[in-house]
This record gives sequence, structure tokens and C-alpha cells, in this order.
Amino acid sequence: MKSITIMIVEDNETMRLGMVESLRRENYTVQEYSNGREALVNLNTIRPQLIITDLKMEPIDGLMLLRQVKSLNSNIEVLMISAYGTIDIAVQAMQEGAVDFLTKPFSPEELRIRVKKIAEKIQEKEKRELLEEENQFLHDTINRSYEEIIGQSAEMQKVFSVIERVATQDSAVLIEGESGTGKELVARAIHRQSLRAGKPFIKVNCGALNENLLESELFGHEKGAFTGAIRQKRGRFELADGGTLFLDEIGDISLTMQVKLLRVLQEQEFERVGGEQTLKVDVRIISATNKNLPELLREGHFREDLYYRLSVIPIQLPSLRERKTDIPLLANFFLQKVMANKTASRKTIPVESLQLLSDYSWPGNIRELENLIERLVVISSTEEISPALVAQQLGKAAVPSPTQEEGSLDQALYSYEKNLILQALKQSGGIKNQAAKLLGIRTSTLYYKMEKYGILK
Repeated sequence: MKSITIMIVEDNETMRLGMVESLRRENYTVQEYSNGREALVNLNTIRPQLIITDLKMEPIDGLMLLRQVKSLNSNIEVLMISAYGTIDIAVQAMQEGAVDFLTKPFSPEELRIRVKKIAEKIQEKEKRELLEEENQFLHDTINRSYEEIIGQSAEMQKVFSVIERVATQDSAVLIEGESGTGKELVARAIHRQSLRAGKPFIKVNCGALNENLLESELFGHEKGAFTGAIRQKRGRFELADGGTLFLDEIGDISLTMQVKLLRVLQEQEFERVGGEQTLKVDVRIISATNKNLPELLREGHFREDLYYRLSVIPIQLPSLRERKTDIPLLANFFLQKVMANKTASRKTIPVESLQLLSDYSWPGNIRELENLIERLVVISSTEEISPALVAQQLGKAAVPSPTQEEGSLDQALYSYEKNLILQALKQSGGIKNQAAKLLGIRTSTLYYKMEKYGILK
């Protein structure tokens, strides 16, 4: 728990110095003044979180100081002390806004106990306010029409800029990026900011359907077109008329399907499977893939003419490891999301745990992070999600699979890093903080990596 700043206002020098010495031993930051006027002059400079003031002073007494402090900054707590400990004075001080009242004489231990309770109250309030500020920021971020596309990094600012520029155009957009980077969220953000926002946003997962099923999903079919076609069905192109059609995993469609799709994109018309009527539609196409389409072009697995039709405006989404500065923001966003949707108790993620999350490579990207945060909220037995628990869960995800080839790059890096850690521990005599310094990493990161590689502590 971090220290708070305390201002002591007491005209009795012996009493004042005793309180200063007692509280400084508890690592509080303490400033002392012999009268209320000096305290008020230095209020904005010192910015105390707690003022301990005597009641009987000249020219400004404790109650007058209390009133002026509260009028200037109501967040500053005031502990009133007095040798005149009547109930009426105590009640008046509390009514004026004092957090507590302490009657002289009192022991240093009693003072420390009272101040500790007040400090805990102050820090809890500050933590709550900080959380509320973060939640408001996240709320504001979502309300920028990016939904859950959270990010302050330079990489994501570029993505936001492209979204704003292309949203009002009707050009085809190709979103490229690894699995779990949020390609569908970007597609939805473009649609919501487009002139088609009042029309449907229709999604098709091209990688989840075989060729025949995909053709029926896209173009629809007539009754009796094939076994099981017991009624006419409208396809996704018809359903998206006037709006946006999102073709997810476009890199997985067959060459035959590519030809049929190309015709629709060129002519904006098609026939249902088993039908003869030509249907015309007005649809904006946004597609997405985690495949390397230029490589598929070279290998002959993707048509060049279709590729250029789809990628009029390309958007490259960065992986999570390429935008690590966004990880703490995303982690706290998902934390609030989980706690809002479940009957989970209140949780926080300390800085050390956030550092471990930032140090991880995230092969599953944002989707993996969101799933991990939900798991941590469920299994954590304490209010703070501890670094040890984070390291344990990341360790399970990070250890290479036993089926990996011995000569793979991942396996080589795994062995190399593990050996470096073992050498540093040997060189430091097993002292963890010294080993971390030798490796140029945080001690908390070292503990995580030791857990990851199964190195006994």
C-alpha cells in the first residue's frame, strides 16, 4: 500500500514533533506547521490527503481551518485533535466534515492506528475513483463507434484513422490479420459509420462451410434444388441488400466458388441455386482473412482478379504482441466486462500482473486475452488477481506442445531462453532479483518465466 501525504498543524512544538516522528516511522510523507495560516498558504503546494489539526490555535482555530480546507478541496480528510474532548465539540467537528476526532493526551500507537484506518479509507476511495475514471474512458472509447476495438497505441490509431476515412465510401475492404485480432469488430465499425448503417450487416463464415453449403448460404436456393431443399431460401446477398456483407475467412473458399463470387462482385447480380430468375442487389463487401493471400496467389490457390476486387482498401490489423502498450487497457476492459455480466466478486489487476500479461506473446491475440481474464476472475480467490496466478495460467498456455518438432523455431527459442535463465540463476547463486538484473527483466517476469519453463524455485 503506497504512502499518503499528511499535513500536521499544531502550535505546541513538542506535541507536533512527536506526531511527526511517529508517523514518519510508518513511512508517511509528513509536513508540519505551527498554525493554520501557514497550512493554508502551503495547501496547494503540499497537496495533502490528510490534515491533522489541533482545535485551539491562533489566529485560525481548527474548526475554521477545517471549513476553509473543505471549501477548497472536499477530498482532503481532516483529523481533529483537542485537549477539550467534549462530545459537543466532537459532534460539531464531524458535522463540519472531520473524518475523526482524537482527544489529548493520546499515545503514539493510538495515533498510528487512527491514521492507518483513515489512510486505508483514502486509498480505497482513490482506487475506486481511478477505476471509475478508467471505466468512463473505456465507455467513451466504445462510444466512438468502435464498439470493443480498444487501443491507444500508434498501431491502433492508424486503424481508427483508416476506418474513419473508408467508412463513408462504398469501396470493397479487405481486413487482414491473425485469428483473434478483431477483424469482425472492424467490419462492424465500418458499417456503423457508413451511409448504409440503417441497413443490414450480414456475416458469412466462409471457412465453416463446404462449397455446396456456402453457395446456398450466399445465393439462396429454390425449393427442390437439392435433397433437403423443402422451401425457397433467400441467400446472404439478398438479406444484405442495401447494406454490408461481411465475408469472413475469405481465403478458405474454393476456386470454383471464387469464380461465382467474382461474377456477383462484377455484375451485382446472381441466381439462387436451382433458380432461373436473375436477382440484382446493392451490397458493400467487406472481407477478412488470416491467410496470406498474396502467397495463395503465387501458389494458384486464389484468383488474382478476385483478390484485386476484394482488396480495393486493405486494412492490416496488428497482432496483440505488436501493440503491447494496449494490453493493460484491454485487460481492465475485459475485467469490467466479465464482472458486469457475471455474479463475480469485485476484482482488480495489480501492476505486477499487468506486466506479466504484457510480457506474454499472445498467439491467440485479443480473443485469448479475453478468455484468460474471464478464467482469472472465476478462479482467483482474492480481490487482487495475483502475479503468481497469472504466471500459472500463462505458463500452461506458453509451454510448447510435446508434439512440436524438435528442430522448430519455437522449440529452439524455448530451449535458448530456458538455458539463459538457468545460467543467470546459477551465476547469482539462486537469488532471484540478481538473476533478473543479469537478464535485464523484472523480478516478477523472472518468476513467470520460471513457472513457464518448470524451473523449481
